[in-house]
Amino acid sequence: MSSYRAWFTEKLTHLQAIDCYNAGVTSEGLASQLGVEQSKIVKLNFNENLYIDRAKQISLMKQLCDEIDLRLYPEDEEIKLRQKLSCYLDVPEDFLVVGNAGDELLDRVIRLFIEPKDMAVSFTPSFAIPRLCVKRQGGQYIEVPLNANFQLNTVAMLETFSDKTRLLYLCSPNNPTANQLNPKDIEELTHAFPGIVIIDEAYGEFANYSFISRIHEFPNMIILRTFSKAFGLAMLRLGYAVANPELAMILRDKSPLPYPVSGFSIRMGIKMLENITITQSAVLALITERTNLINQLNQIEGVEAFPSQADFILINTQTPADQVYTKLLKRGIILKKWGMLLQYKNCFRVTVGLPEMNAKLIEALKQIQGEKNDEDSRGLP
Repeated sequence: MSSYRAWFTEKLTHLQAIDCYNAGVTSEGLASQLGVEQSKIVKLNFNENLYIDRAKQISLMKQLCDEIDLRLYPEDEEIKLRQKLSCYLDVPEDFLVVGNAGDELLDRVIRLFIEPKDMAVSFTPSFAIPRLCVKRQGGQYIEVPLNANFQLNTVAMLETFSDKTRLLYLCSPNNPTANQLNPKDIEELTHAFPGIVIIDEAYGEFANYSFISRIHEFPNMIILRTFSKAFGLAMLRLGYAVANPELAMILRDKSPLPYPVSGFSIRMGIKMLENITITQSAVLALITERTNLINQLNQIEGVEAFPSQADFILINTQTPADQVYTKLLKRGIILKKWGMLLQYKNCFRVTVGLPEMNAKLIEALKQIQGEKNDEDSRGLP
């Protein structure tokens, strides 16, 4: 019994030390703190697509509520979704895997392919979830800094490859820098890498290119996509992977959980694909507003906005990030604060919101930067 207690205590201590994802400030929590209605909060921190026509989405949900019986387990929904995705992506059905959002598929890949002391390689800054998943598996996560232009340092990354590297994670468009990686760099690394290569294309619909049409060329590549961004189904947690049939079969059949994805979520994904113009119109509108927002941000003295191929924008401010963040929160505006990224000291990730939301952000940043300029002119610290 004493040995069991020692093991149990040690295990709990180990699990409590594992890093975990922190969503940060919520719109409901901030509204309560400020004493305002939640609808007054400008939420620009989660990369959500508010350009999806909500009335049309609600209409599809109502149709689905009439069609579905929540008392029953899913049956052929996943097969039907793969059929629809096959037409949407122009890839064979046996190349497709459905998951509980891209995050769950990422976790599934890591659980299947990473064992204690195995090594995974990626770059920094980038999406944090794969690092957390690899470390939970007892693996080592190696991060190579991006170049100053937010592109891969392929020479340094190639040097990390060994007989112990099992997984390479490349997020493109990258979160938080919003740029796509050079496709030639991705191709070079994929051909050289001895293990599984994950290309995370969560923001692929907002970008210039995708590797999906070239998946046949790379037997070790898994491409992750989601319905949370372009399709506006963030609440339902639905995603998919594209891989060659041998890998896809393992991801589909060797996961130990039955019915890993809600039948309601899958059927809603099918309806969105059957009504694809809803998504296409939203993506075009968001991309147009993205250009406008970048231009407006760059007109503010002390703010630099970088080019984007996603539904968000990376910005850097002259005013310290903590000060900007606090002042924005007091105005009911939530951004994702990153702080130091490579050579930039005060970075934020900004969702491309609706025009009226973006206008409030622009006005607030003008005021905050104006306050900073006034303090500088008076010689205040």
